[in-house]
Amino acid sequence: MTYDETREPTFRESVDLMFNRAVAIMDLPPGLEQKIRVCNATYTVRFGVRLRGHIHTFTGYRSVHSEHMEPVKGGIRYAENVHQDEVEALAALMTYKCALVETPFGGSKGGLRIDPREWEEHELELITRRFAYELAKRDLINPSQNVPAPDMGTGEREMAWIADQYARMNTTDINARACVTGKPLNAGGIHGRVEATGRGVQYALREFFRHPEDVAKAQLSGKLDGKRVIVQGLGNVGYHAAKFLQQEDGAKIIGIIERDGALFDENGLDVDAVHAWLVRHGGVAGFPDASHHAEGAAVLEAECDILIPAALEGVITMENAARIKAPLIIEAANGPITAGADDILREKGTIIIPDMYANAGGVTVSYFEWVKNLSHIRFGRMQRRQEEARHQLVVDELEALSESMGKQWSLSDSFKEKYLRGADELELVRSGLDDTMRIAYQSMREVWHARDDVPDLRMAAYLVAIERVAASYRAKGL
Repeated sequence: MTYDETREPTFRESVDLMFNRAVAIMDLPPGLEQKIRVCNATYTVRFGVRLRGHIHTFTGYRSVHSEHMEPVKGGIRYAENVHQDEVEALAALMTYKCALVETPFGGSKGGLRIDPREWEEHELELITRRFAYELAKRDLINPSQNVPAPDMGTGEREMAWIADQYARMNTTDINARACVTGKPLNAGGIHGRVEATGRGVQYALREFFRHPEDVAKAQLSGKLDGKRVIVQGLGNVGYHAAKFLQQEDGAKIIGIIERDGALFDENGLDVDAVHAWLVRHGGVAGFPDASHHAEGAAVLEAECDILIPAALEGVITMENAARIKAPLIIEAANGPITAGADDILREKGTIIIPDMYANAGGVTVSYFEWVKNLSHIRFGRMQRRQEEARHQLVVDELEALSESMGKQWSLSDSFKEKYLRGADELELVRSGLDDTMRIAYQSMREVWHARDDVPDLRMAAYLVAIERVAASYRAKGL
């Protein structure tokens, strides 16, 4: 695929260009390369719902990029500007993302062209249920074939409606709850799913900072503690990433960019306070404890150590890339840096932790939820108390040994409280996510450092992911 280098590549062109760069240095047969590149199928549905005394027609999409593993996995977004090219590009990214973090799914994505803010809750439920019906009757929602999740404009509420609609249509399917992930806890969800993508961003940064050689490439040093961070988009992903980095790693959130401008404070912003204001007022304007900039793009280009674009694709472009001062960018959103901007930033020496890896926390914990639904038991239920009993034996033995030796000491209450407590579901989910993000980074890093023809982590991520997809197809006999 070629494009005019004097204009900004579209999101789909950016994904294709990055794919092309990777396969150019791989030894794949042309037929297999083409099989991995193309989207297998895209279904477009137009359906009517009677609302407010009239029939309103809605357009939705569900794209399946690769079925090298099934089910395929990917979110459903509600947005006015959803279109087929965007959904297909996101489905391709899901294929590579799942391969990179070794979740056993192919890639899919869905979208409904709607502004959810224009509709009341009961109206949104009717629309969502009809959309789910149209997809489910074609097996585009199915626990063993296609498993959606939340995305921009959707959340636990919409996933619960979809799961219930599927269950109504498949009354004897014992695994019906596994038809979708990101559900509320009382509808078969899992602890830690809401925070998962933001938590994954935190774990990705932690792993990056465990490697001084990589940190030095970003012209930084030390750990996350004290690093100045700017976050673009304080939605679910941006909020949790900023909150955890601030409260658990000592990072300083100096800038937050939203639709109605940006907040900036060199001394650090209170992320929870800003988020509460945003939820209450619909924007950051008027927040009392920081300076407000009506032009958010100016703060995107401000001095900082780490920039976290966590909203839409295409916010860093050929037009503004040269003015971005952050030496380290982690893509919490899908495709926030265009292919043209990527070239400019790489030439400047900016280190980019790519979206394919950085925001994979959501699909990783979705995988845990899917497994939980299929096993019909929460994580930790079988072994938690047994772990506590075994730990109690160790504590009792140590304290008895101390007494027999005439020593007047005992283990502290705080230590015993932490040591004796068996892992619950949330702790196990976070542990599994942390392990996944560490191993995935190391697989990228190994390629990045081993090959002179791999200039950055993005190409390394594509190489690892494409090779794993290719291996799956080879195993199928292709």
